[in-house]
Amino acid sequence: MSHAVTKAPRAAAQSGSDANRWKALIFIALAQLMVILDATIVNIALPSAQGDLGISDGNRQWVITAYALAFGGLLLFGGRIADLWGRKRAFVFGLIGFALASVLGGAATSGPMMFGARALQGVFGALLAPAALSLLSVMFTDTKERAKAFGIFGAISGGGSAVGLLLGGFLTEYLDWRWTFFVNVPFAVVACAGAYFVIREPEGGSNRSSLDIPGVVLSALGLVSLVYGFTRAESAGWGDAGTISMFMAALVLLSAFTLIESKVRAPLLPLRVVTDRNRGAVYISLGLAVIGLFGLSLFLTYYLQVVKGYTPIKTGFAFIPMVAGMITGSTQIGARLMTRVRPRLLMGPGFLVAGIGMLLLTQLEIGSTYAALLLPATVLLGLGIGTAFMPAMSLATQGIQPQDAGVASAMVNTSQQVGGAIGTALLNTIAASATTSFVKDHAANATSKPQAQLVQLQGMVHGYTSAIWFAVGILALASLIAFAFVNANRPDSASVSSGDGEDAQDQLVVPVVAH
Repeated sequence: MSHAVTKAPRAAAQSGSDANRWKALIFIALAQLMVILDATIVNIALPSAQGDLGISDGNRQWVITAYALAFGGLLLFGGRIADLWGRKRAFVFGLIGFALASVLGGAATSGPMMFGARALQGVFGALLAPAALSLLSVMFTDTKERAKAFGIFGAISGGGSAVGLLLGGFLTEYLDWRWTFFVNVPFAVVACAGAYFVIREPEGGSNRSSLDIPGVVLSALGLVSLVYGFTRAESAGWGDAGTISMFMAALVLLSAFTLIESKVRAPLLPLRVVTDRNRGAVYISLGLAVIGLFGLSLFLTYYLQVVKGYTPIKTGFAFIPMVAGMITGSTQIGARLMTRVRPRLLMGPGFLVAGIGMLLLTQLEIGSTYAALLLPATVLLGLGIGTAFMPAMSLATQGIQPQDAGVASAMVNTSQQVGGAIGTALLNTIAASATTSFVKDHAANATSKPQAQLVQLQGMVHGYTSAIWFAVGILALASLIAFAFVNANRPDSASVSSGDGEDAQDQLVVPVVAH
């Protein structure tokens, strides 16, 4: 322990040598905001875009799925490219590509052109997202500064989706759906210019080994099969032959990927990244939490607009308290306590508080009021998730070899992306089944059109609450995993080094040692 303590000041001094790191954080966070809000901003604009481009109901899912498949399937590849190529270079290149793909989407004149643009956004997002997080992990090495930086980054990540709902509603309602794509351009230009002039990537952190091509192919195909399997299950059903074949293909491909990664000299995903007890628990608990969160973002959006009659903009404003809760939990609770308590004492209770907020939403009815039920529920969700995500995202890249920072960061995004796909398919299926059953049981009592419409709305809300119950259980499981398996010490006696060699390893060992 004393050996690590004597090295901490030197790590802090190294950290302090980059006077622009806080300026760099602004541009890294801006790029992260662009990627996160893009996932929801397009959802609001989808009905308008579908009508203008003549996309059929059967094909409209590809506006979402094309992005998810490319993004989820190529994240590990993007993370390793950032390690090999240089994180700053990958970050800037990802920003430029994402902006150009956004212009293509905004200028789309047909469904296939839109699907292609969304797939390209996913490709460049898969390069941009892990590069952003890994830059953060190697630039902020002092534990207190790292806590503040990840607090800001976590708040941006958590609140981006709600900001996307608000911005998407405004742009669609007052301008045109195409602006939900074009709005990415100024984000990208500012972030790109700032990154080019401000970001100074620490030396000695790149990985000059060869690229693991078999690993790239197997991981991409395996993750695409897994994400598409869950996406297909939502529309075709869990027992569909195509759905089952996708899951079987994912199992075979990812098993082969794991086997190859244990054999090759320079693996795409060094197994030490995921077999570490703390990082493995972080990846699993984050993935589970995202599954649960889709019970909120998906169903609450439909509840507010379809059942309560909110406009897109009003719906966006309804999510603002959750954003405020996330920012408070991340920057005021998580960041302040991260150097004082063990990570599991923030992650476990954080997921639990979010679960309590979700539990309140199981009481939704047609006549529920925003102030009495939705407001306290969303505030608790925001506080809990903000508190839990900040130390989780920091721990996921803490103690990692600098050469693996990109791929470790990519695993954070992969767990969330796969969690999102599972959450969408699983909870949507549960809700749809519960709604159908409710309407069937109560249809006989609906003797007039208004009564039939009322039964339909009641069935819809019943479906939402049925699915939200599952989300409560999933968040409780995330909390349990965090409590049981995250055993890292509080990082109060050493900094996470961005250097190389034996000194770096000595400094890294303290925060992740088992007690």
